[in-house]
Amino acid sequence: MSRGLWLPQPPSPQMILVLGGDVAREEEAGRLARRYGLPVVVSGGSNPEYAQWLFANEGLRRSQFQLDYRARDTLTNFTSLVDELKRSRVRHALLVTSSDHMNRALLIGRIVAGSRGIHLTPVAVPCGSRCHPEGRRKVWGDGFRALVWVLTGRDLRSWGARPPGVLLPSAGPGRAGH
Repeated sequence: MSRGLWLPQPPSPQMILVLGGDVAREEEAGRLARRYGLPVVVSGGSNPEYAQWLFANEGLRRSQFQLDYRARDTLTNFTSLVDELKRSRVRHALLVTSSDHMNRALLIGRIVAGSRGIHLTPVAVPCGSRCHPEGRRKVWGDGFRALVWVLTGRDLRSWGARPPGVLLPSAGPGRAGH
């Protein structure tokens, strides 16, 4: 069955979303942005000075790229940006990440961005001898985290990060004996 029978075709890509972690990803995004005239958002990534230099070398104007450093991991690459993308009416983005990271990134992205009506098209950057394939447990575990985020608005990891005693009522002064 083709996509057209079930879902409408997404519009042409409106932007490039780069998941940080390797400057080769930013280099590929710069080439794509120059070729197609698309804006770039880098989530995570190299230091700002290098990224600005790299994109300027590709001929991009400063207004054509955004550097965002809020993400702590692949899930937050998406959750920290997805509502802003939706408000900007993005419906289709090119997703740029390394080939060994693409399966997990695409699963998480299709759950999180898909929940906001944003289609992702993968652009895998070859990683050659630096590739470290991710295991199924990591891929599906983070996919489950993404699903929980969509359903609850919270990351499972934040539930485990609560300080001790937060779930219990405070005894506090004057509460003894009650």
